Amino acid sequence: MSNPEKIRLRITRNNHGWKTWGPYLSERQWGTVREDYSEHGNAWDSLTHDMARSKAYRWGEDGIAGISDNQQFICMAFAFWNGQDSILKERLFGLNNGEGNHGEDVKEVYYYLDSTPTHSYMKMLYKYPQSEFPYMHLVTANRNRTKSEPEYELVDTGIFDKDEYFDVFIEYAKADENDILIRTTVHNRSKKKAPFHLIPTLWFRNTWSWGLDSYQPKVYCQPGLPLLLEHREVGNYQFYYKGNPELLFCDNNTNIERFEGVTETNKYYKDGINNFITSGDRQYVNPNLQGTKAGLHYQVMLEGQASKVFEFRLSQKNREHPFDDFDEVFDKRLQEANLFYEEMQQKVTDPDLKNIQRQAYAGMMWNKQFYYYNVDQWIKGDPVQPKMPKSRKHGRNSRWRHLVNHNIISMPDKWEYPWYAAWDLAFHCVTLAKIDPEFAKRQLLLLLREYYMHPNGQIPAYEWSFSDVNPPVHAWGAWKVYTIDKAMNDGVGDTDFLAKVFVKLLMNFTWWVNQKDSDENNLFEGGFLGLDNIGVFDRNTPVILGASIEQADATGWMAMYSLNMLRISAELSKDKGYYQETASKFFEHFLMIAQALTSVDEKGDSLWDEEDEFYYDKVHLPHQAGKLLKVRSLVGLLPLFAVEVFSHGLLQKNPEFTRRLEFALKNRPDLANLISRWIEHGKDESRMLALVRKHRMKCLLQKMLDEKEFLSDFGVRALSKFHEENPYEFVLKDQVYSINYIPGESDSSMFGGNSNWRGPIWFPVNFMLLESLYKFYEFYGDALKFEYPTGSGQMKNLKEIARALTERLVNIFRKGKDGKRVVFGDNEKFQKDPHFKDYILFYEYFHGDSGQGLGASHQTGWTGLVANLIDDLYEK
Repeated sequence: MSNPEKIRLRITRNNHGWKTWGPYLSERQWGTVREDYSEHGNAWDSLTHDMARSKAYRWGEDGIAGISDNQQFICMAFAFWNGQDSILKERLFGLNNGEGNHGEDVKEVYYYLDSTPTHSYMKMLYKYPQSEFPYMHLVTANRNRTKSEPEYELVDTGIFDKDEYFDVFIEYAKADENDILIRTTVHNRSKKKAPFHLIPTLWFRNTWSWGLDSYQPKVYCQPGLPLLLEHREVGNYQFYYKGNPELLFCDNNTNIERFEGVTETNKYYKDGINNFITSGDRQYVNPNLQGTKAGLHYQVMLEGQASKVFEFRLSQKNREHPFDDFDEVFDKRLQEANLFYEEMQQKVTDPDLKNIQRQAYAGMMWNKQFYYYNVDQWIKGDPVQPKMPKSRKHGRNSRWRHLVNHNIISMPDKWEYPWYAAWDLAFHCVTLAKIDPEFAKRQLLLLLREYYMHPNGQIPAYEWSFSDVNPPVHAWGAWKVYTIDKAMNDGVGDTDFLAKVFVKLLMNFTWWVNQKDSDENNLFEGGFLGLDNIGVFDRNTPVILGASIEQADATGWMAMYSLNMLRISAELSKDKGYYQETASKFFEHFLMIAQALTSVDEKGDSLWDEEDEFYYDKVHLPHQAGKLLKVRSLVGLLPLFAVEVFSHGLLQKNPEFTRRLEFALKNRPDLANLISRWIEHGKDESRMLALVRKHRMKCLLQKMLDEKEFLSDFGVRALSKFHEENPYEFVLKDQVYSINYIPGESDSSMFGGNSNWRGPIWFPVNFMLLESLYKFYEFYGDALKFEYPTGSGQMKNLKEIARALTERLVNIFRKGKDGKRVVFGDNEKFQKDPHFKDYILFYEYFHGDSGQGLGASHQTGWTGLVANLIDDLYEK
C-alpha cells in the first residue's frame, strides 16, 4: 500500500508546498527579548501577559492551538470564554521569571496529541476551567513559595477536582496545500450544564505600524458569507463557517488609549474583541465588519457531559459547498496519519509505548515556530516608533547585528522557550530525522548560515544572549541525522548535506580553539555550557578578577567534537580522498586534548583525580596553584562521550589517513598510551579512539552505575547522590560556595530563573551516555563486563547495561503494574482520570529519585528523544 504522507514529504521541500501552513504561531510572544524595547532591558516587564492582549507585537504572533502560513502573514487561533473570567482566554498564561519560585512556568493544562510531518493532520487538547481562571492566585501562591518547595500548578488549585471544565479538542486536516479544514470538539466534563464561548480568530501579523511598509491587509465580511482575507504576499483566502456566530472585527494595533491615555475616535484596537465580549460594549468593535483582526463569536449552553462540534474551513478556493466533503477529508487524513505511524512503529509491539512515541512526535511537530528577528533593526528601532536608548547599541546582542532570522524553526518549548537554542536543536533533529529527515537536515544547516553564524565562527546560543556558549554538539547531531537518513535510504547517504555542514563547522571549531582555550593548553572553558547550577559557582563569571576555570566538560565536548569531525571526514573521503587531510588534522587535535585532559603537566596539573578516580573542573586563582573542584557531576562523566569506532573496511578506504595516524602513534608512544584503543583490534578487526582508557572508563562507570551515586531508577542523575550526605564546599575570601545533592528543583537562584541541574535526570545527556556505551560495546563486545548496578554482583556487557538504562528512562513515561506513570508523580488526577491518564507531558527534566516530571512541561524538544529510545528497545 502506498503511503500518502511519505509521498507528500518527498515532494515538499523547504517548508513550502504541503508545509506552507502549520502550527507556526508561538505560544508566548510576550516577555521575549525581541519584543523588549525598554531602556532597562528587562524583557519580562517590558511586555507582560496582561499587556499582551492590547499591544501589537513587532516580531511575531501567539495564540492557542494556532496555525499560520510559513511567513506568519495570516494567523488563525482560538479564544475561549467561560463567562466568568475578566479576559478572554486568547493566549496561554504563565508566570514570568521573577514571579515563579523556580523561574518562568506556564500555568495551563494542554497536550499535543498528533501531527504528521507535513501537518496534513494535527490534533491538540486544551483543558479550560468553567470557574474563574485563578490568575492572581497562581501568581501569589508561587511568589509565597520558597526555592525548596515545588511549583504551584493549575491542577493544585483544585479547579479540576469536580470535573467542572471543558475539554477542547482542536483538529486540522488539509484538503490540499492551501485548503485547511478545522474541527473543534468541546466536551463538558461536568454533570452540570455550563456556558461556553468559542471565538475562532483570524488576523494579520502587524507589518504596517513600524514605518517600514505602509501596506495594510484586510479581513472583511457580510453576514452569512465567508470571511474574506486579502494579503498581497500570500494571496486571498476565504474562511468558511457554520451556524450564525456574531461577526466581530477590530485591528491588530496597539491600544494607545490604554497605554498612553490618548483618546481616539473610530479606533478598534487589538483588544477590541476581548473588550466587547467581556463588557458587552459595542464601541470596541468595528460596525463596518472589517479590520485586520476578526473573530466569530459562538455562544452555547452545554448540558452536563454533552459535547458540541464546530467546523470551519480556510481556503484559497471559492467553494459553493465548503462542507460537503468535510468528513471525508478528515477521515482520509487521519487514516493516512495512522498508516504513516503504523509503518514507523512496526517493531514497537507495546500499545502504550506506541502512544507515548506518537505523542512525542506530535510535540516535536507542534513546537515548530516562525521565528523572526533582525538584530540590526531591533537595535536601531523603527522609523515611526520612539527612539531606542543609547545603551542598546552596546547592550544585549549588539555583537550580532548581522543576524537576520526569518524561518520556521524547531523550538524547545513554544511557551517556556519560544526561541531556538543551538544545542537543543541538535537533539531535536536526532528525533525529527526519524520522521522528517529533510527538515532535520535543513534545521542543522540553518544555524550555520551566514545570517545566523557569527563571522568569527560562533554559533548563536539563544535569544537572551547569542554570545553565550552552548556545548558543541552540532557535528554530533549532523552525523546522527546523516546516519539515520542513510539507513532510511537503503544505505545511500546525503554526502552533500554532510559536506555543507562540515565546511561551516570548520569555522566553528576554529572559533572554539581560538576563543575558549585562553592558556592555549587544550583545556577548554565555555561557561556553564547549558549545565546550569551544576558547578560550585557561575562558570560564566570569574569568581575573582584574573581567575579562570579549566572545565572537564568543555574539554570533553571538544574531544568529542574532534572525533565527530574526524568521522565525518572519513565518510566524505570515500568519494573525495582529500578529506583524509582533514581527518588527520582532527586526529591531531584529539591527541592534544587527550594529552591535556589525561596527563600531569610540569605544574602538576591534571583534571583527573587519582584519589577519587574522577574528572573535575579546576579553578586557577591569581598567583596560586590550580585547585580541583571536587564535585561529582555530569562534568566528570562527559569525557566518556569522546569515543569513535572505525570498521576495518572504513580504514581500508582511508589508507593515507590510516598511515598518518599509525605513524603519529608509533613516534609518540606517550600519546598512544593515553587513548583507547588503536593498537589493539576490537570486534571484526575494528579500531577505537577514545578519550578514556579502559581503567578510567571502569572507574567512571563504577560511579555512574552506583545507585548510591549517579544511578537512579529512572536514568543517570546530573549530580551524584554522594553529595546528599557529603556536601562540597569551596572557600574563597571568607565566602563559602557549596554544592549538595538536590533531586528536583534547585534551591539556588545563583544564576537566576530556571537553574535546575543539581540532581535531576536530564534526557539529552543520558542519551549521549547511551550512545557512548553502545560504541564501547561495538569495540569490546562481550569481552568487557561491569557490575550492574555497582555492588550487585550481577555482571553485564555494555550493550546490556545500555538497554537496562534505556528501560529506566522509558519507564518514566509508561504505565507501571499499578497503571500509574512515574512522570505524573502523586498527582491522582493525572494518574487515574480517564480524561487525563493517557495524555503525556514531556518535561524539561525529571526528579532524580522519583522520576517525576519537572520544569517546562512541554519541552518535547529534547525529551522527545524518548521516541528514539523506544525504537532502541526493539532494534538494538
